[in-house]
Amino acid sequence: MATEPSSQRAYRAACPNCGAPVEFRSAASALAVCSFCKSTLVREGDDLRRIGKSADLFEDHSPLALGASGRYQGAAFTLVGRLQVRYAGGSWNEWHALFDGAGDNGEPRRGWLSEDNGGYVFGFEAPMPDGLPAAEALRVGARLAVAGGGWTVASITTARLGAAEGELPFVPALERAFVVAELRNGNDEVASLEYPPQGLNLGAGPKPRPGESPGPRASARWTVGRGVRLPDLAMSGLRAEESSRSLAGRTLNCPSCGASIEVRLATTQSITCPQCKSVVDVSQGVGAELAHYAQDTTEAEGGTPLIPLGAVGVLALGPGGPTSWQVVGYVERCTVPGPEDDEQYFWREYLLFNAKSGFAFLVDADDGWSWVKPITGAPQIGGIGFGGKSSARWRGETYRETDRYTGQITYVLGEFYWKLERGQRTSNTDYAGPKGRKLNREQTGDGGDSEVTWSAGEPIDAALLMKAFKLADTSAAAMKRDAQPTSKAGIGALPAIFIVLLLLALVFSFARCSSRDDCDELRRTFGAASNEYQQCARSAGSGGYVGRSGGGSFGGFGGGGGHK
Repeated sequence: MATEPSSQRAYRAACPNCGAPVEFRSAASALAVCSFCKSTLVREGDDLRRIGKSADLFEDHSPLALGASGRYQGAAFTLVGRLQVRYAGGSWNEWHALFDGAGDNGEPRRGWLSEDNGGYVFGFEAPMPDGLPAAEALRVGARLAVAGGGWTVASITTARLGAAEGELPFVPALERAFVVAELRNGNDEVASLEYPPQGLNLGAGPKPRPGESPGPRASARWTVGRGVRLPDLAMSGLRAEESSRSLAGRTLNCPSCGASIEVRLATTQSITCPQCKSVVDVSQGVGAELAHYAQDTTEAEGGTPLIPLGAVGVLALGPGGPTSWQVVGYVERCTVPGPEDDEQYFWREYLLFNAKSGFAFLVDADDGWSWVKPITGAPQIGGIGFGGKSSARWRGETYRETDRYTGQITYVLGEFYWKLERGQRTSNTDYAGPKGRKLNREQTGDGGDSEVTWSAGEPIDAALLMKAFKLADTSAAAMKRDAQPTSKAGIGALPAIFIVLLLLALVFSFARCSSRDDCDELRRTFGAASNEYQQCARSAGSGGYVGRSGGGSFGGFGGGGGHK
């Protein structure tokens, strides 16, 4: 626990509802939730007044907990409160962090540790900048000049405060809808612009007089922070063992076939039934009515992951050194051809999870394998150059646009931290940088609930993946992407089987993605990658199969709230 400084003037009193002790670590805190009876209590001088009861928290099995402590930017802090923010696709947490000592203004220094989908952002409230647009005027992807800096609107989400616990600096307006926009810039900063709940005034409003209890939070809130890794916060007091997010025993019955489904990750929003392959929405909790949809293909038509679900491998994916990653999801995707397109691309993505590092992706494309992770900041997009292509500037390097397309999910297996919908589509732009490094901009949703996610990645050798995940030597030919499998001579029987299975998966992927194909017989006979089929497809103007060479979407699916 962080040491309690005398300037904070800790305050303790009995709950007026149940008599349990309620402690305020800071005299500046306005509200606390009784840990015993869940009464919402506000301070009125030295007295506590009950104003209602807080809703129950949705059990998200967060590794964080009230009383957990750590260090950030050289200062000790303790988590003293939590707001659970809910939206259509799930929930995220805002943890109230109280730092030791006082700030420059003599008041207690506090911040907010946002937690969503295994990612964390540490932010601090700042004065509301002038000239910010109204919530209804915001658009995802728009550039804003705020407080002398350039920002990009990354997400717009309609949310509500579902529940609270612990000690908070204001009285939250629970269950009232509000809009929160996330802005990002090229300096890896994340800003959260929270508009007040509907029906409340937008103005900053007068501060309460000493001893006077503030009313429900009515002012807009501007918070600026940076992405952090949980290990870098050197935290103690975390929930024992539950930080692994392994939820053995959290099971449900498939609403389609009745088979038992085990949900292993607390962050899971969608899961695939292992028997009938239906996609089940669990974003509203296992006990809720389970929406689901049947996939368009049978199990035989769906691709078989080359790296099995559940496999664990140690890989160094970016900062932090070698980390143990587990394969928890598998996605097959394709581009959606437009009226002028004569090519269509296919690729596969493996969703990786680590309890402390969050999520990453392995992308299996025609030109090779790569690893990718969502990034905190927003690369700065430059002007349009030769051929109508843009550029992106990120961490001192320039990336050139290579492709722009609409992507669509065709088949999934496993668990996912985003809510899957039938035929889900995304708008993507790929960029290539020095030494094979890649960027991707992906936009999901529209209107009042939409998000732009940037992801960055690098190539990774197939042999390294085979070693990390302990794959059999017989899978080497299927894993290799820089050769032409259909023209090999003298290969063994087992590698040939893997190649045939891979081609069959691509053929069926093509069948699922394409809505126009006049050469079905050739495709069924020779395969979508054959010269016979491709020549027929070009002649018919239908667009033959082309393996994805841009690295795919880099796993840029939005996770809700944008606080990754």
